[in-house]
Amino acid sequence: MEVILLQDIPGIGKKNDVLVVGDGYALNNLLPHRKALVATPTVRKRYAEQIRRRAEEKVREKEIATSAVSALIDKKLTFERKTTKTGKLYAAITEKHLMEALEKQLQIQAKESAITIPEAIKALGMFKIQVEIGGASADLAVEVKAEK
Repeated sequence: MEVILLQDIPGIGKKNDVLVVGDGYALNNLLPHRKALVATPTVRKRYAEQIRRRAEEKVREKEIATSAVSALIDKKLTFERKTTKTGKLYAAITEKHLMEALEKQLQIQAKESAITIPEAIKALGMFKIQVEIGGASADLAVEVKAEK
C-alpha cells in the first residue's frame, strides 16, 4: 500500500515521504495512529508541495552523504592505548570508540551501526574498517599506537 507519512518514523522514513509499505502495517499501525495517509490522487494533489520539498531534501541529504564519504578517502584514525608487554591492548577498540574518533578527529557524524569492523581491534598496528554514510561506503584506516 502506498502511503504519505505525516510524521518521522524511525527505520521507516521521514515526514512527507511517499512509501510503499505492507498492507497490514499500514492498516494496523500507520493509519489508525494517524501517522500516514493513503496516497490517493486527491491526497497527492493536496500534499504535492510538501512531497516535492521532501524529494529535494532527499537529494541534498544524498549529496551531503556522498561528500562525507569522499572526505574519508585517504584519511586515518589514530588511537593511543595502553598495551601489555606482548603488544596487546587491555581493551578492544569498538564501534563506539570509532564513532567518537570520527567526530573528534575528522568532524564526520556516523552511527555505530554504520561502522563495520572485519576483525576485532585488540593489538597495535594498522587496521581497515568500513564506514557507511547515506548508502555509500568507504574504507578507512585505523592506526593503533602504544601510549607513552
